[in-house]
Amino acid sequence: MVHLVGSLRKELADSLSSCAVLVVGAGGIGCELLKNLVLTGFKNIEVIDLDTIDVSNLNRQFLFQKKHVGKSKAQVAKESALQFCPSANITAYHDSIMNPDYNVEFFRKFVLVMNALDNRAARNHVNRMCLAADIPLIESGTAGYLGQVSVIKKGMTECYECQPKPTQKTFPGCTIRNTPSEPIHCIVWAKYLFNQLFGEEDADQEVSPDTADPEAAWNPEETAARATASDKDGDIKRVSTKEWARSTGYDPVKLFNKLFKDDIMYLLTMDKLWKKRKAPTPLDWHQLENGGLSPLTVASPGLKDQQVLGVWGCCQLFQHSVETLRTQLQDRGDGAELVWDKDDPPAMDFVTAAANLRMHIFSMNMKSRFDVKSMAGNIIPAIATTNAVIAGLIVLEGLKILSGEIESCRSIFLNKCPNLRKKLLVPCILDPPSANCYVCASRPEVTVKLNVNKTAVLALQDRILKERFGMVAPDVQIEDGKGTILISSEEGETEANNNKFLSDFGIRNGSRLQADDFLQDYTLLINVLHTEELERDVEFEVVGEAPDKAPPPQTNQEEVNSITNGNKDSAQPSTSSKAPSDDDDIMIVDSDDEEEASSSSAAPATTGTKRKHPDAETGETSTKRPRTDQSNAAQDDDDDDIIALD
Repeated sequence: MVHLVGSLRKELADSLSSCAVLVVGAGGIGCELLKNLVLTGFKNIEVIDLDTIDVSNLNRQFLFQKKHVGKSKAQVAKESALQFCPSANITAYHDSIMNPDYNVEFFRKFVLVMNALDNRAARNHVNRMCLAADIPLIESGTAGYLGQVSVIKKGMTECYECQPKPTQKTFPGCTIRNTPSEPIHCIVWAKYLFNQLFGEEDADQEVSPDTADPEAAWNPEETAARATASDKDGDIKRVSTKEWARSTGYDPVKLFNKLFKDDIMYLLTMDKLWKKRKAPTPLDWHQLENGGLSPLTVASPGLKDQQVLGVWGCCQLFQHSVETLRTQLQDRGDGAELVWDKDDPPAMDFVTAAANLRMHIFSMNMKSRFDVKSMAGNIIPAIATTNAVIAGLIVLEGLKILSGEIESCRSIFLNKCPNLRKKLLVPCILDPPSANCYVCASRPEVTVKLNVNKTAVLALQDRILKERFGMVAPDVQIEDGKGTILISSEEGETEANNNKFLSDFGIRNGSRLQADDFLQDYTLLINVLHTEELERDVEFEVVGEAPDKAPPPQTNQEEVNSITNGNKDSAQPSTSSKAPSDDDDIMIVDSDDEEEASSSSAAPATTGTKRKHPDAETGETSTKRPRTDQSNAAQDDDDDDIIALD
């Protein structure tokens, strides 16, 4: 006779009470998961999350209350979970899972790791740490009514990075600055403008007309005189936008006329841009002010944030937000900078007003504040019941692992509507590791196409190794027979190399680099393929990666493959930092806990589909959800549960 403890076999119940498990993320999925774990009988739990609680979390993260706003998610989640089971031993870390303190030895303490993350960077890192420690990982994500749970085990299943994911959706600088054609282009421009005026200036986020646009093919010396400026302060040739703005005292009217009149008139002198496009229409503050325009146009009844302002209403919102942000900047003292946050009303008002004015100038329909916030913050609403279902499935898969039945684990997809077999939950057999994976292969190797004469060592470190290949602290050695160290993770050792080009070290077509990340216990061999034919604004290409490698999209897909919670693909894990999402031109959603989502764009993501997998119950084939991804993330856990479909 089987001896039961509650609904579990005694052997399994004993295992739950003694084994140590790690929960990464304490947001939407994380809260539900922690509650489920203690109620199931898990007694030794460690939870890590760097985020703090925001008011917007309270509608779905039920371990938190209003009195907890501003406190550590991990710590409050622990305290709340202990009320369900006071005898549980829960350790909470208000920290980043990417902190070097959480090394391979740390991961080896656990018999199981469960992800409730919100971005791809942290997911990649935990994936590698679990592979290095040879610990089973349960990955999860939600996106609105959709959800997914999957088990990852070294040598048995695909790892998180086995399937190529589409790169983040980005927009060429000349499109953002000269020829926007979609609302998202204007929203990205407005976020760049916020940083140029009030935040940290970034040369890659310039907002003034791009005179180097190859499509324009104009002679600025001959045509500059055709652009009239309202006054000297509106001179578009000033080098620093922030410096010019300070010189005007952040005068809203002067800012308005420079951005929406003078710069637009300057764009009009680039004749070739407008031969096949509708030319923009400059706006003048004083003409609008005297034109008697209605300040507000209500597109439809509803909440204030869902109403669409008229042109003059956007002008007034622009003026008010600039004045408020100017005061905030002054109050912080000389040299202070503001960080854009979708939940900061003046910052959100500024982006809403500036983006809508630019949309109007370029003949696009303007958007409500709600719509602008959704796109600017990469937000896809999270649903509490979806989080609850996915958290329950995580525990069920965990019980299989602890019972020694990992071969019976499945990837499970939660659909919005029943499929043809009337199933909302579709289990699929786990795939074996990909022989071509650059993470879990026996000897990971990739080929990177770049220009060795133009690629700096710092770009190799930050843009390729850290951003593209997810390393945290890479060391790079040139396989030249001498063991030349190109990059060292030890501070100061190779900083003198940063601004030198790869060719300065004898790196050429066919050279091989060995990149090691000792924290992740990960080594990657990189074959350099030199080329001088990369597209404009493209620094490098990984040969053979998606979307080139992904199969063509199919129609009538029932599900979307791999949903991961998180925001801001930005690569700022919610469990690691609450940094601004700069890359928002990228619109990404990488799913996760509530932030739930991963990296994806506010716009529909491109999709690539996986092969069909036999249904675990019927043996029939069912198409998995197309992997979608668009990203940075940001990270925001709050309400932005951005859900990124990875």
